[in-house]
Amino acid sequence: MNFDRRISFLKKSWKKINNRFSSIQIIVFYYLAMTILSLILFSLPIFREPGSHVSFLDMLFMAISTISVTGLTTFDINSVFNDTGVLMLEVLFHIGGLGIMMITTFFFIVSKRRITLKQRQLIMTDMNQPRLSGIVNLIRITFTMLLAIEVLFGTIFSIYFYLAGYYHKISEAIFFGFYQAISAVTNSGFDVTGESIIPFSHDVFFIVTIMVLIFIGGIGFPVLMDFHGWVYHKKSKSRLPFRFSLFSKIALLAFFVLFIGGTVAIWLLEKNHSFSSMNLFDQWLNSAFYSMTTRNAGLQIHDLNLFQNTTLIIFSLLMFIGCSPSSVGGGIRTTTIAIIGLYLFSFLKNENDINIFGRKIAQEDVRKSVVVFMLSAGMCLFSILFLTATEDHSLISIIVEVTSAFGTTGLSLGITDDLSSTGKIMIAILMFIGRVGMLYTLMLFVPKETQDLGYEFPEEKIIIG
Repeated sequence: MNFDRRISFLKKSWKKINNRFSSIQIIVFYYLAMTILSLILFSLPIFREPGSHVSFLDMLFMAISTISVTGLTTFDINSVFNDTGVLMLEVLFHIGGLGIMMITTFFFIVSKRRITLKQRQLIMTDMNQPRLSGIVNLIRITFTMLLAIEVLFGTIFSIYFYLAGYYHKISEAIFFGFYQAISAVTNSGFDVTGESIIPFSHDVFFIVTIMVLIFIGGIGFPVLMDFHGWVYHKKSKSRLPFRFSLFSKIALLAFFVLFIGGTVAIWLLEKNHSFSSMNLFDQWLNSAFYSMTTRNAGLQIHDLNLFQNTTLIIFSLLMFIGCSPSSVGGGIRTTTIAIIGLYLFSFLKNENDINIFGRKIAQEDVRKSVVVFMLSAGMCLFSILFLTATEDHSLISIIVEVTSAFGTTGLSLGITDDLSSTGKIMIAILMFIGRVGMLYTLMLFVPKETQDLGYEFPEEKIIIG
């Protein structure tokens, strides 16, 4: 009876929390709770190498980096976590990358449990979706698709690693084959070997395959859903044309513009510098890889200190932008920069509306894009100035560190473990905000219900420019 009362008390308390706090506030609480849980798991001996010792702050930094799937660490993972610990990290990569609500909802679907309206609202918030309709179907299809991709490419990598001689034991080939596949799809970028993927720097098959997996993880779940619908539509041989959503079209357009632009810029800057000893094909392949990995994966095939400062600035800009919304990535997101670019283009043409692909973009989305861009740029600028004052490192190292943390990318010039306690806390905050999103971070402080004033003030022109 006493147990039943406790259960009833917990249900009433949870109902009060749901009624009092917004969906965004509850989702952020979930990620904070997962960070604490990760911190507890990291301290368990079953996941640790014997005799390993890491300070509380460094372990908290690692927990935030894991849940935000950033990849920045202040210690060598392979000297602290054992193989079981790496498997535990892979599970956490899915929670952080795919989202807490996607994981829990998928298990609800498998166990045939009813998904309430409040849970659907939380899913919509966690996955940054504009509407409730089709949200459960989106999770079922995309989660199954991503798991199938991980299993398929994990198997391919395992066989390839063993046959190519990268690993002489089949158990090691399987272990690292699946780790590389999961790491690429979730865009986690954690280095569990101490060399990232530098040993594969001359392996064209591996590099191209990793780029494909990074693309799949970062393009956005709604785009994967549309692709699934397109394949199903082709199989059904329907005469009606299939229509991709405007989000998918803009996300794909922005992704490829940034990918191609980044590739060309990196090649022009490094063809006579760090890429000078390579043939033309390898130069373009390496440029394409870094244009892709800087957008969120954080994997590297060279020491970043070999690149010119101008190239590192290009890397920082790509990390600041990040991946598509509703994906495993962070940053301001591709659609944000795309809408701002379209807004500037329409302003130069003296047009009031932003029209693309036969559709008009809502003014609310334009305002959100401008707010996200300005606040994110301001926060990163403040962080750079702050760390410049507190840390004894070069400016370019700090710029890369800040944009890498905010974009949840994980690339670094090697200063992460040398940061002061204050510096680590600042970077940890940036990683968490990068995972949650700047817009949701701002809306954390907005009351659940806002009251409309019911009237408007008179309009008056001011001088601009």
